[in-house]
Amino acid sequence: MTTRGETLHAPAGPRPGDHAPAGSRPGDHAPAGSHPVDHAPAGSLPGHHEHPPARLPLVVYVLALGTFLMGTTEFVVAGLLPEIAGDVRISVARAGLLITVFAVGMIVGAPLMALLTLRLPRRLTLILALGVFAAGHVVVGLGSGFGVLLAARFLTALATGAFWAVANVVAAHAVGPAASSRALGVVGAGAMLANVVGVPLGAFAGQLMGWRGPFWALAALGAAATVLIARHVPRDTEGHGAVSVRSELSALRSGRLWLALAACATTTGGVLSTYTYVSPLLTGRAQLAAALVPLVLVGFGAGALAGFLVGGRLGDRRPHATTIAAAAMTTVLLLSICLLSAHAAPTIALIALLGLFGLGANPVLISLGVRFAGQAPTLGSALTVSAFNLGTAVGSWAAGLALDSPLGATGPAAVGTAIAALTLIPTIAIAVVQRRRSGKPGGAVVRRSAPGNA
Repeated sequence: MTTRGETLHAPAGPRPGDHAPAGSRPGDHAPAGSHPVDHAPAGSLPGHHEHPPARLPLVVYVLALGTFLMGTTEFVVAGLLPEIAGDVRISVARAGLLITVFAVGMIVGAPLMALLTLRLPRRLTLILALGVFAAGHVVVGLGSGFGVLLAARFLTALATGAFWAVANVVAAHAVGPAASSRALGVVGAGAMLANVVGVPLGAFAGQLMGWRGPFWALAALGAAATVLIARHVPRDTEGHGAVSVRSELSALRSGRLWLALAACATTTGGVLSTYTYVSPLLTGRAQLAAALVPLVLVGFGAGALAGFLVGGRLGDRRPHATTIAAAAMTTVLLLSICLLSAHAAPTIALIALLGLFGLGANPVLISLGVRFAGQAPTLGSALTVSAFNLGTAVGSWAAGLALDSPLGATGPAAVGTAIAALTLIPTIAIAVVQRRRSGKPGGAVVRRSAPGNA
């Protein structure tokens, strides 16, 4: 069943020939009471019959720079925990709360900030988010008490959630539905690049300059990125006063949106529950030297970066095949890690492939979340951010319990296998629903007579 305000067409950008102003919200220019016609073939999303642009606009790469900064600040703390703990005079375990509070801030903050900034132009929201991001890092650089650091990290997470949610919508809008997954793949690849470049550089800089040095650098880069966003993101031309929280929340009645969010949570939870405890697996089970572990992590990050870019391209053509195949391959890879973890060489290769396949469907899932949210694309994007972080938090917690169980070092990978396998349920369900909505294999025209009709 469909709900009021939900359409078959993607909300991410006008079609060729439309004259909607840049930054306009979906549906602003549709005549009242009109109902879209779906000509999409079975297994594809509406709008995918358009020709994708040969090149993505510059604004997509500017937004990717922003997510690079966001991804760096989220994970750089992990490499600085001993230094932070020693300076603030707390235990390393307590210093780890700086990571936990950031995850909580992302889970809560992304949808909350999407609603609070609902009537603000998206360009202004991005600028404000980066400004708060920079200010939060200044507070960390100056702060001495642990409570101040926690508060600053939570504030930074709120800004990160707001930026990420709006950046996804702006990127998808800039290219249109024919290339939205590809654009979101580039935006998300910024965060993956952070794991390959930003986090190692931040840890290295922390050793040379003290742990506060990377935070000052991120504050300066955040301020510079604000200038780029102000220059390259198109200015919204219409007001947002007519948009209401109630109309945005109506997107929550979409069953397909909840299926996409479930897939977001399980795919990330399965991969990162294993990745969080990959070090004891490599050193304890595979007998790999501790000095080589960072190189394995770089291999995972490089695989994840490639996965985001390739998955985004494939997702524009075959979104459902991409998400189902990625879930199946991830399950097989995690099971293989469980079985072969006593052997170093295959384990290293499997971890790199896990980055490639395990996170490759994420840009497609974000695109689905934005589309299935109908007239509330920013809220849909924000909820995918929350779902990814919720899956990471729950998966890591369960993996920690498994690590202390008789399964030992292979416990997290076993938990990850079970969680990743669950991803097949929502991804297959979405494909089935889309095929039914298309009428029949090959793509029949589906015309709606009134909201609420299937």
